[in-house]
Amino acid sequence: MRTSKYFLPTLREASAEAETVSHQLMLRAGLIRKQASGVYSYLPLGYKILKKVENIIREEMDSAGSLEILGPAIQPAELWKESQRWDEYGDEMFRLKDRHNREFCLGPTHEEIFTDIVRNDLRSYRNLPLSLYQIQSKYRDERRPRFGVMRSREFIMKDGYSFDIDQDGLDLSYDKMFDAYKRILSRLDLKYQVVEADSGNIGGSHSHEFMVISEVGEDDIIYCAECGYAANLEKAVSKITSIKSEEAPKELKQVDTPNASSIDEVADFLNVLPHNIVKARVYTNNERMFVALVKGDQKINETKLNTILDTSLLEPASEEEIKEIKSEAGFTGPLNLKDVTIICDKEVEKMRNFVVGGNKKGVHLINCNIGRDFTPDIIADIRSAKEGESCTRCGEVLSSSKGIEVGHIFKLGTKYSESLNATVLDKDGKEKPLLMGCYGIGVNRLLAAVIEQNHDEDGIIWPKALGPFQVSVIPVNVKKEEQLNLAEDIYDKLKDKFDVIIDDRKERVGVKFKDHELIGVPVQIIVGKNAADNQVEIKYRQSKDKLLLDAEKVVEALDSYF
Repeated sequence: MRTSKYFLPTLREASAEAETVSHQLMLRAGLIRKQASGVYSYLPLGYKILKKVENIIREEMDSAGSLEILGPAIQPAELWKESQRWDEYGDEMFRLKDRHNREFCLGPTHEEIFTDIVRNDLRSYRNLPLSLYQIQSKYRDERRPRFGVMRSREFIMKDGYSFDIDQDGLDLSYDKMFDAYKRILSRLDLKYQVVEADSGNIGGSHSHEFMVISEVGEDDIIYCAECGYAANLEKAVSKITSIKSEEAPKELKQVDTPNASSIDEVADFLNVLPHNIVKARVYTNNERMFVALVKGDQKINETKLNTILDTSLLEPASEEEIKEIKSEAGFTGPLNLKDVTIICDKEVEKMRNFVVGGNKKGVHLINCNIGRDFTPDIIADIRSAKEGESCTRCGEVLSSSKGIEVGHIFKLGTKYSESLNATVLDKDGKEKPLLMGCYGIGVNRLLAAVIEQNHDEDGIIWPKALGPFQVSVIPVNVKKEEQLNLAEDIYDKLKDKFDVIIDDRKERVGVKFKDHELIGVPVQIIVGKNAADNQVEIKYRQSKDKLLLDAEKVVEALDSYF
């Protein structure tokens, strides 16, 4: 390949709206161009690298025994209504109608499609286990597309599904995909953490996320360096720190707290510590009101709350809705409320004589106690674990980091097979619903994650497996015959063995060097002033090491590197 014939529109600066390094460098290196908010075109260089990521994924999925298919991007509404997700999925779904007024969606995910394919053609347990996957575009109308291809409205995903007759089979299929995902990330030279995760609206009993460690990650990871426990913040747990108080209940009293509504303000006004206050948050699912209670120094984990209440529709209640339960926004407490469900964190259960809101503006109650003054409807873990707390497994201190979610795998069980009536005959001739697993990995998100972990002030540093070209041959001055001839000779010798590009542009050498550093070609062969002596300089992008050697030894040097 010749640079003079290649479409490589590099930029010295990226758009101001590019917030992350990966977004900036993908624009500057000519990998992508924006078409609309959250919608991108992949230019030749970007598409080439994207295909390399896809092929690594494809090789590992094939190795794990999964079979590749290609489902439709346009999905009929009937399938989603059959699974009861058409109304549940929410505003992220792109919905459309054809000329016959039939309803469809642009697929945000493919559980229904794969289940439908299998239910129509799978009859016996003898055909199991079965694992299918595809690499295809997905569509989600993100409220706030950001970070380039990391959170876009159109994206490429590898999604796979396993089908088994029993739990042992599902566990084995899940473990195979777990290991395959680890191999994929290792081949991409990524630093990552596998964490326990909430299954969200996909459903199922068990799931893991594969997190690439990065400060621009939108997810928080809680982990224990001692025993290996790791979980997404949505799922993470830590040891309960409160010890059940033996203090005798004191008289419940109402106190005026003018101009004090926040935890810190109330703590200062009453001269108590935040962990002696119980804060309340009011939520609604448009059918019922809920009040969640945690210690004042803790945060309510809304994902845990949704899971406990078996809903995904909880929203913070408005001031008007809070008044309907006989309370005031900012001063809600658990006493004397009307038509609410009270969910109390396990730590609060152990407290005595704590402070709560008085349900009137400028009023709090002191010396409140569970059992005497109110009884929660549900007691559960609804707080967010945090760094510095103790691990529930080994007792050591928990740490935290940011991560980019690049993969998520689920044990779906019979969630979709039962609703879509996907059954097979077992060995006794009885119909049984299939046990399913679901395995997703973001292809273009992986691309961005690699860049986030592999760059410097000059541009991208691709791992060997992903370089847009393995080698670039750069004649310093194409007007000098000995340099151009030697560069062409080296290029001819390499092109049948390596993925190589020669920069034959009539550009200043500084421009050439900047472009090749920016796009991140792993090895540069620079043909300059030593060409008359049949010598070239080899420069390695990752280590920045330089080596002067005879042109005849270039192939040998590249063989040892790759």
